[in-house]
Amino acid sequence: MTSAAPETAPTRMALEESKHLKKTLGRFDIMFLVVAAVLSIDLLGQVAGFGGETFTWTLVLTVFFMFPYALIFAETGGAFTEEGGVYTWVRTAYGRFSAAITAMLTWVTQPVWVGGTCAFIAVETWSAYVSPIDHGSFTDYGFKLVFIWITVMSAIVSLKHGKWLPTLGAIVKIAFLAFFIIVTAIYGIQNGFQGLTASYFAPSLTGFLALVPLLLFSFLGFESGNSAAGEMKNPGRDVPISVARSAGIAAAGYLLPILAILLVVPVEDISGIGGLFEAISTVFSIFGAGSGIMLTISAVIFVFILVSQGGAWMIISDRMQAMAAADGAFFGGYFGRIHPGLGTPVRVNTMSGVVASLFMLAAMWFVEGEAAALFQVVLTICISTFLMSYLFAIPAAISLRKKFPGVHRPFKVPGGDTLWKALGVICFAWIALGTWVAVFPGTLEALLGVEYPFAEIWGVEQGTFSVFTLTTLGIIVVIGILGYVFGRKLREPAPGDGPTSTPLVASSAEEVPADA
Repeated sequence: MTSAAPETAPTRMALEESKHLKKTLGRFDIMFLVVAAVLSIDLLGQVAGFGGETFTWTLVLTVFFMFPYALIFAETGGAFTEEGGVYTWVRTAYGRFSAAITAMLTWVTQPVWVGGTCAFIAVETWSAYVSPIDHGSFTDYGFKLVFIWITVMSAIVSLKHGKWLPTLGAIVKIAFLAFFIIVTAIYGIQNGFQGLTASYFAPSLTGFLALVPLLLFSFLGFESGNSAAGEMKNPGRDVPISVARSAGIAAAGYLLPILAILLVVPVEDISGIGGLFEAISTVFSIFGAGSGIMLTISAVIFVFILVSQGGAWMIISDRMQAMAAADGAFFGGYFGRIHPGLGTPVRVNTMSGVVASLFMLAAMWFVEGEAAALFQVVLTICISTFLMSYLFAIPAAISLRKKFPGVHRPFKVPGGDTLWKALGVICFAWIALGTWVAVFPGTLEALLGVEYPFAEIWGVEQGTFSVFTLTTLGIIVVIGILGYVFGRKLREPAPGDGPTSTPLVASSAEEVPADA
């Protein structure tokens, strides 16, 4: 144990609630939990819509962002293993207020994304390839609500059982992508590929500015498993290895399928989920009369993957927010309770389900005209908050090495502090660029003389976009501030309390039996 100032130490409630956690996550559980969360195949068609340069920029960000970022959090995640992950790292580095805002930015993304995006993609896929569902029908509402609450229930049940949804989803996701790539190769050998020229993959400034936020959002989350670090059997040993393996899987899981899509589908036919399934439909022609049933099976598998992906993020982000609440950083501790029998943050899980359901209903109601465009702006910025949270998380991770040099690091990035800081600067610069482009689209394009038809892209004028964007961000930050203010009583030491300390040292093999 290392002594810590009260502002950077856990509260009495956080320590008490942590006793209800159950250690059920081994090395492979952690890896598959991260893969289920990070590898977002629903974005493959969306990014591939930018053509051959999508592959080029994905490769560039894989080398110059994903790998440095994974190295930073492999070290930090193995060394600082308190339940709550990024929240506790930011608190330890910069204090509880910064951590409260970071947790709020991280958490709000997930229910909004599940309810406002994933549920809709799932219904669209099911309706197109399995069984038609009329928009606005009882079946439509029912399907989306069931989708949302399955993800919530996977986070409510004990982690011993709930972890199997993201684990199976990750395994199925990897198998699905591998099968698609193999079938694409066979199709290409039989029918030929398109776009096999250097000019087809040539990068452009327009593509770069459009793709950076999407690709960064896709790559983020390797440290997310640490939100459940208190439920890992041996985080000090398992987290660095899990991050390394999941980073390799994610790199292949983005680069190879994107290349496969680009080589078989004309760019003009690639549009979101339709682009992905257009590619699948094209290559499945090798199955002849059986192509239809294969496409239907693929659609069912895809929906299951989306459910597991949503479940993974509910498990991860809800735990972070629950620990923030128990730590006096999110209202008065009501949401910080860990169910003593299940070992899960049921109250935060339920709150996430309600928020996801409300965003789903709002998206169903605002379906036409300017109202739909404005809602899409709000939805986009709520999802972009995950990107913004790393403006705190990355500097905190870099600072922890300097502030706590004596903490044992089972994995340490070689090259000394100079390289460590350089990795932090590189990753922070990418995040800052992505955040700016997400919050203020069109501004860099205007500065660099790149055409950007704002109203055509967003459906609203730039001024209106900025008002709704900044208002949405302001509301989220205000909720975070209010949560911190109303959590003050939990932060006040009880009479007779001695100095608190923060568990900065990673779990060791002596403390927990090794898990194969």
